Amino acid sequence: MRDVEEVILTRDVPAALVPWGTTVTLKAGDPVQITQQLGGSFTVVCEGSMYRIEGKDADALGKEVSTREENAGEVDTTLEEIEAAAWAQMASCYDPEIPIDIVELGLVYECMVTPLEEGKRYRVDVKMTLTAPGCGMGAFLTQEVRDKLLSIPGVAEANVELVWEPPWNRDMMSEAAKLEAGML
Repeated sequence: MRDVEEVILTRDVPAALVPWGTTVTLKAGDPVQITQQLGGSFTVVCEGSMYRIEGKDADALGKEVSTREENAGEVDTTLEEIEAAAWAQMASCYDPEIPIDIVELGLVYECMVTPLEEGKRYRVDVKMTLTAPGCGMGAFLTQEVRDKLLSIPGVAEANVELVWEPPWNRDMMSEAAKLEAGML
């Protein structure tokens, strides 16, 4: 069982209703339970509903605010280093309902790195899916992936596309994810 931390919101904070993705405002003084704090965002329960709060709003939970630096400048690095960094950044993005990252869940189908200038700036193109086509969290997850890819020094462009073929299924999960989910 995961540790749950109960806190009182210190200010009004935007949140996304999980799994629909509807944006709402949770009010200052509301008690919430933090059920997941992974990859820079928070999953909380308030009045029986689950919400996702972005890391930039962590102060409302009494936590340290997550910051992201723009790193689209030129760097001296290789395509392989950028690709490894891209996979590492995507592995820091978590499903808001399941404490498993999107790479281990098998949601990332493709990651292609293209040099824009000889070894100085890059574009990263990602094709990913969701565990369910009707999940309203798609826009939030794709934006989080895009933001994290753009935080890699030398990445000037990041395109994240949601695809539905092939349809995701549990067999796409890594062995580690299946173990974490209690499927082995």
